[in-house]
Amino acid sequence: MIWLRGSTNTKIYCMKQYIGMATCRVIFLFFSAFFLLYTSQLAIVYSTNPTDGFVELPFNTSFYHIQKPYDLPVDQRYSFVDGVHKLWVYSTDNPLSRNSPTMPRTEIMIQGYIYSSGVWQFEGYGFVPNGTSGVCIMQVFGASLPHNTTLMLRVYNGSLAYFEQANVLVHNIYDRWFRVNVIHEVAASKLKVYIDGVFIFEAAGRGGNSHYFKCGVYSQVGDSYYMESRWIGIKVLKQM
Repeated sequence: MIWLRGSTNTKIYCMKQYIGMATCRVIFLFFSAFFLLYTSQLAIVYSTNPTDGFVELPFNTSFYHIQKPYDLPVDQRYSFVDGVHKLWVYSTDNPLSRNSPTMPRTEIMIQGYIYSSGVWQFEGYGFVPNGTSGVCIMQVFGASLPHNTTLMLRVYNGSLAYFEQANVLVHNIYDRWFRVNVIHEVAASKLKVYIDGVFIFEAAGRGGNSHYFKCGVYSQVGDSYYMESRWIGIKVLKQM
């Protein structure tokens, strides 16, 4: 009796007197090839990066500005220290302009990349401290009426949601860094959301002739008194 052990740790028993050494080798090679093919396919699946096929565009202070309560200086609602963007707002704050009907916000508005066609992507690592709730932390702005924005990622009681509280995408995001990738295919009117490199959700677009990305804190219905998010590694990418 001959016992061959392949890379699959599969035991192949060959009865020499029935099938011979040559057949044993063929069986061994077959299982080895199958195992290598299977593991290589798994590697492709699990190594998928949402930024593959995209080109990173320049990103610095000339490409964005801070939207904040109109009656406060920027440094009272925003800081940038050691590569970390920290944005906070209170539910009692004023809107971004005196006559604006919108809720309080402190957001990074990436006005340097306003687009109306193509395939675009936002990437950033977000952090939301425990207690922040009822707030939008990232959005793809621009849509057809009656909408103003195409996509919102909101936080409700420690869960990340697509617009409404019931549309939970990820639980337990408080007090940890998580990677956010949002891809907007304008012509296809389609958006894809990845969290920590994992595809989570696909949404239909909402029309509109121009779009741009935003992140930070934008108060929504049911907001907490204090809202904060932090961001590092913000990137804008485009499929060329």
